[in-house]
Formats: sequence, C-alpha cells, structure tokens
Amino acid sequence: MVREREPVRYDPGTAGYGVGAETRGLLAAARRAFVPNAWVRAQVDECARRLDQPLRVALAGQLKAGKSTLLNALVGQDIAPTDATECTRLVTWYRNGNAPRVTAFARDGARADVVVRRGRGAEGLPGAHGLTFDLSALRWNAGAPAEVEHLEVEWPSAELAQTTIIDTPGISSLSREVSARTSHLLAPGGGAELPNADAVVYLLRRLDTADVDFLEQIGSAASGAGAGARDGGGVGGPLGVIGVVSRADEIGAGRIDALHSARDVAARFAGELERTGLCQSVIPVAGLLAFAAATLRQREYQAFEVLAGVPTDTLSAALLSADRFARPDLPLPLAPELRAHLAARFGLFGIRLAVTLIRLGVRDSATLAAELTRRSGLDELRAVLDIQFAQRAEELKAHSALTALARILIANPGTEADNLLPRVRTLLADVHGFTELRLLGHLRADELPLPATDLAELHRLIGGAGVATHRRLGLSSHTDLATQRAEALAAVQKWRARARHPLADQLTANACLTAARSAEGLLEILHEPPTTPFARITP
Repeated sequence: MVREREPVRYDPGTAGYGVGAETRGLLAAARRAFVPNAWVRAQVDECARRLDQPLRVALAGQLKAGKSTLLNALVGQDIAPTDATECTRLVTWYRNGNAPRVTAFARDGARADVVVRRGRGAEGLPGAHGLTFDLSALRWNAGAPAEVEHLEVEWPSAELAQTTIIDTPGISSLSREVSARTSHLLAPGGGAELPNADAVVYLLRRLDTADVDFLEQIGSAASGAGAGARDGGGVGGPLGVIGVVSRADEIGAGRIDALHSARDVAARFAGELERTGLCQSVIPVAGLLAFAAATLRQREYQAFEVLAGVPTDTLSAALLSADRFARPDLPLPLAPELRAHLAARFGLFGIRLAVTLIRLGVRDSATLAAELTRRSGLDELRAVLDIQFAQRAEELKAHSALTALARILIANPGTEADNLLPRVRTLLADVHGFTELRLLGHLRADELPLPATDLAELHRLIGGAGVATHRRLGLSSHTDLATQRAEALAAVQKWRARARHPLADQLTANACLTAARSAEGLLEILHEPPTTPFARITP
C-alpha cells in the first residue's frame, strides 16, 4: 500500500507553491508501482523529466494568424518559416541547442535531418520570407521513406533556453488531419495520450465560432483535470492561456493609430471570451513590425531617414498600398526593390511609424528598433508572459505533470498506484496557485461588483502583477518585513470580511476568499502567523 502523503504546503514565495516537490514524490511512487510495466514506467519517467525542462508554450490560432512571425519576434531571430509551405502544416518544436539543426520525426521514431534554405532580400538585407525547411529529400535513419509526424528545431537562443516554443498548424485548416494535430497537442482525448504544452498563446485575427470553440475545448480539458475527471476524458489541457490580437496593425488598415484601434478590439475580445473562463489576457501585437524591429539593419534605418525627408503629401500618396509604394515610376529617392523590401518586412504601418519617429527626433537605429518594438505591443506581451507564465513556470509544469499522471493512472488501473489518484485529483482541484490562475482568467472577463481600487488590489494580491511578495502587496522591494507583515495581515482581514458580506454573490465571495488565502500565504512566507487562527480556505 502506498502511504498517503502530507497535504501540500501552501507557500506563494517559492517556485511552484510547494506543489512541485509533492508532484515529484507522487511520480516517484507511481514509478515504483509500475516497475513490472516498462512502457508505463517510461511514461511516468517522461512526466518527471518535464519538471526539469523549460516551460513548454504553444502558439495556436487559425490559418495565417501570424504564429510563425510572432515566434520569430519573441526569439529575435529568423528561425521559423512564415510562408505557406508543407512545414507550416506540421507541429514544430523550437528548443535551445548548441548549433542550428532541424530534424524531422516520423510516428515510429525514425528521424532525418532537414535542409534549411535562407533567401535574401534587397541589397543583401534579410528577406521577409527568407527561411525555408526543405522536406523534399529526407534521408531517414531507418532507411524506408516515412511520413513526417513533427519537426524539431534546435537553435542557440537565450529565449529558448527558458521556454520551449511549439508552433502549431492552423485550427481551421481545410485538412481535418492538419487541424487535428493542434487539438491532439493541446487538448488530447481519452486513453494514454499525454498533454504536451504547459501554456498557450492563442492568436486571434477575429473572434469567430472556431476560436471560441477551440478555447472552450482547452478550458474544458484544463478544468476537467481535477476531481471530476473520473473516466480520463478531458484530462490534460494547459492551465495558462493568453490571447493575442495578431497582425494588429492591419486592423486600422496600416494607419499610424492602428494599434489604438487594435487595443479596443482586444478589449472587446476579452469580454466576449468570458465563456472560456480561461484566457487570462488579450493583447494586441503587430508581429511583423515586432520581428522587423528585432532584426532592424543599419541600411534599413538609413532608408527610413531618406523617406523622412520626402514631403509628407508625396509619401502619404505613395503609401496608399504596398504595390503602389514599390512602383518604379514613383518619384521617391529609394530603389523600387528596396521599397518593396521595406513593405514586406515592416508593412505600411511600420514604414509610416518609423518615418514619423525619425521626424520626431529618433537619430539612430538602436533607438528606432527599441521604439518600434515597444509600439508593436511585443514588450507588453513579454511582460504578461513573464508574469503569467515565466514566474509561475514550476506551477504550470507541475499542473501538466499531474494531469499526465492522472491520465496514466486512469488508463492503467489495478496496481498500488491506484491509491495515488485521489491525491493527484485533490492537488489539481485545490492547489491555490492553480486557483489564482483560474481567477486571473475570470477577472479579465467578469466584472465583479467591487470598487476599481479593490479590483486592482485583488488582481495584484493573487499575482496579477508578479508573484514576488512585495509585488503582491504593492510595496517597494526595499520595504521592511514588519511593514510587509502588517500589510499582509490587513489584507487577510479585509478580504475575509468582504467574502462574508451578505450581499456578495458566490463568484465575488470566492474571489475574496482566494485573495484572503493568498494573503495568508504571504504571512507564512514572512514568518509571522496571524494573531487569530485562520482555517484553511478552499475557494
């Protein structure tokens, strides 16, 4: 009989809130129980290895949503093909590696190296579609030709050292098989299939039924990973989901105020995504501009300087369309090939913005690149990814490991490991860090009947601005411990009282209880228990 472990210790100040250590213990116990079954034991071992690997974040969305372009922007290098080739129909894993290498894998484990071809743009500058993975002449290690199941890209990158990024096919592909690859990755069905992603960045160009249905599918899989998943169905969805209004510059037809329009659209999408109960943010990002800014070359900056000297009316007329801008008969002091290159790399919005910034005083390429990046929305996305994903990486990985372990235990009954399942389900349902993440998602969509200042405090207290103790309390990092303790105790008392308010509806009461429990955890970190005993609160 496997001994029941002590309840997980709630500790918001440590990675994983303590759930990571218990998850490792449960996996070790499961491995011992499955010693006679090498195949199942290997699955458990894979779950354990994932706890020590980088966080896995999947990019998902409909066809031509801009997933590969956003991936290039996040990494800051041209490593993902963005044109509609065969490789964009496959799941592609991007990992950190000592040297660039692309490998194709078949379902039976056979592998083959993939040839990478890189084109150039005008005057030797990086092209807008310069990278291609050539799958036409694969030489499989098993000898016989095989169908490619997925690709793995190893690339030296500080970003990929922290996060493995998974680029997925469009969910609305005309091929049902292609669309199913993304569904299987993010919301696997029943049986022994294990989840692959810890978190998702979902790209939206518009919000239609396909988007909502897919987000609901992810949400159902994540929420079904708790105590209610009796039959194994719905066990395995990623817990963290962030929405991105991609190609945001196109919403305003490339106008200089396009991102303002996109921000309004993002707010509307966030409200409409209430039904998913999971999408924790919706952020507008001009991915093409973000990538171009990350790889801006001095010759491109010099071209923008030249355009900044063109009369405003003349340049505005030339920028009515990308085709018109590249016409050789226009009286512009740049070669048509270079103009076409700028339009493909930066888009009309990027050209207008870069020229405007230079006219307003930007005097070097580094400053222009930084300002274009900021205005593209990429910096905001990075900040949200850091708060929602990176700072909770251990939590998200523990959730993935626990959901995978639940699926393994359900699919392989009749051993001592059966005794672990109730505890796994309890952790998935009750771990406070998971509750905070779910509440953060609800706060983006639901308007609680609380004053704006209280809503901001609640959002901050449950980790919406970062999980560090001082950030949760809204204090400086140099604040002394006594002040932090006093603030945490006041927060416990305030939010417990709010939860007991006779007019509070159930959602508001649960949100207040979650905030109170978060504050209790802060007191535990600060080594100063409340002056009155508080029972454990399960929102």
